[in-house]
Formats: sequence, structure tokens, C-alpha cells
Amino acid sequence: MASQLASIPLGGVHTRNIINSQPLDQAAGNVLGDGVAEEGEDDEDEEERWTPLQLAAKGGNLAHVEDLLSKGADVNAPPRGYYGNTALQAACLFGHEDVARRLISAGAEVDAPGGNNGNRKALQQACAVGHLALVKLLLSAGADVNSPAGRYHGRTALQATAEAGHMSVVELLLDAGANVNAPPGATAGVTALAAAALGLTALQAAALNGTLEIVERLIEAGADVNATGSSFKGGTALHAAAERGHVEVVQRLLKSGADVEAQSGWSNQTPLQSAAVCGQDEIMTILFRNGASGITKGGAILF
Repeated sequence: MASQLASIPLGGVHTRNIINSQPLDQAAGNVLGDGVAEEGEDDEDEEERWTPLQLAAKGGNLAHVEDLLSKGADVNAPPRGYYGNTALQAACLFGHEDVARRLISAGAEVDAPGGNNGNRKALQQACAVGHLALVKLLLSAGADVNSPAGRYHGRTALQATAEAGHMSVVELLLDAGANVNAPPGATAGVTALAAAALGLTALQAAALNGTLEIVERLIEAGADVNATGSSFKGGTALHAAAERGHVEVVQRLLKSGADVEAQSGWSNQTPLQSAAVCGQDEIMTILFRNGASGITKGGAILF
């Protein structure tokens, strides 16, 4: 819980207590990830990294956005700094549908690349915070539902929303043709199934977070239950669910053919070792009953 007390140094908001913030702000903080600064850290003024239009979009100030656009502000100014966003990405990340709609009408590029950390586009940002109306808006504006995950902490739209547990957005993306088996980002990436189960596929993300409903939906859509995550650690959805102690998800994955002896890309670790290193005794029992070998030592936390 202590890590949640860190403040986020983003454009004009100098310190925020995540615990006291609203749910969408909490989700945005999760997306920003390593952008969280420790208390007492000598932060550079983030306002210098954001254009006035990006700041106005982030804050949801439609009147200010209108004023800046009327004065010729560049609606497609690129992200500044490591955690920057375009104006449209900022509006999507913080859930400002009216601002996003105005920026699109002013010519904002819906598939412009994001900042260096994650390189998340507007649709990926909106999916990560589960804003259904924004996702619909971006798709109708031509956003690429299968834009690949960025190299570092990147997520496809489906991986992002599976990781966050937004079932309605998962359904919308699948209906729009999202690739349930899109590869994860190279570093800290996940498949959609592992993201729902984290370096995750959509299924891994779902399994990591224990969202059984999303895990089942992704499997129904053809998710590969044995797909690995990023090459750095490379765990499967079963590794993710075992590590976090999600009993029902583990059982569902095994029922769907998950390999009980699957090895991670890092140290060839099995799901049983993942469960053991995290003290998940019930998961260990389930894995033993399903044919896991007796090797329980030598594991490390993968997700």
C-alpha cells in the first residue's frame, strides 16, 4: 500500500495522493507506471514538458482547449519527455470524452505514437482506463484496434483492457476484430490472456488479475493458453494465475489445456515453482494433482 502513496508529477498537478483520487485517476496512474515519483524526489517541473494544449486536454478544460485551438495550437504536437502524451492521448487517459471529440474534429491523429514509456496510442490509453464511450469514439474515427504493443511496458488495446478487467471493452474490441493472440511488448509485455491472468498477452493479463470472466471470453475467442509473455521473463497465463493465487483461473486454464510443466523464458521456471515462491499452497496442490513435477525450489517472481 505504501507504493500507492507516491505522488504523480504530471503537467500542472504537482502532487496527488492516489488513495484519495477518483477511480479513473487511479487507473491512469497505473498506466503511467514508472512515472510515479517517490516522496521527496527532486522532480523536474513537468509543465515544461507538456504543451499548453496537452495540459488543457489532460485537465478536461474544454473552454481552454477551444481557446488554444482558435489561436493556432498544434493539435498534433508530439509527446514531450519520457511520460508525455499528445493532447488526444492525454484526454483519453484521463477520460475526457468531450475534449477528445473536439480534438479529433480539429484533426488530431488517432494513431499518433505515445511517449517513450509504453508508446501507448490514444486507443490503448482509453482501453487501459476502461472508458467505453471513448473507445467507441476512437474506433469510429479509424483507430487501429490491432496497433502493436510498444517495446517497453507496451500493450495492445486488448491487452490493456484485459489487464485492467474491463469486460465491456473486451467485448467491443473483439467485435471490432482485435487479435486475441497479438504478441506482447518485448520488455514487460503480456499476451491478452496473461494480462487478464502480467510482460503479458491478453490472456496472461486476465489470469494475473484473476478476472475469470475475461479469461473465459478470451479462451472462447481462441486465445492460446500456452502463449508466453515477453522474452525477458516469458511466463504463461498459468504462471501468472499461479503466482497470484487465482484458484478458479488456474482450474479454467488447466481445463483448457494449459501446460502444467510450461517453462518460463527466464530460468525455465514452471508454474509450480511460481506458486511455491509466492506461497500459494492451494495452487500447488492443484498443480500436483494435474501432474506437476515435484520441483518447487529455485523459483522467482515473474509478474
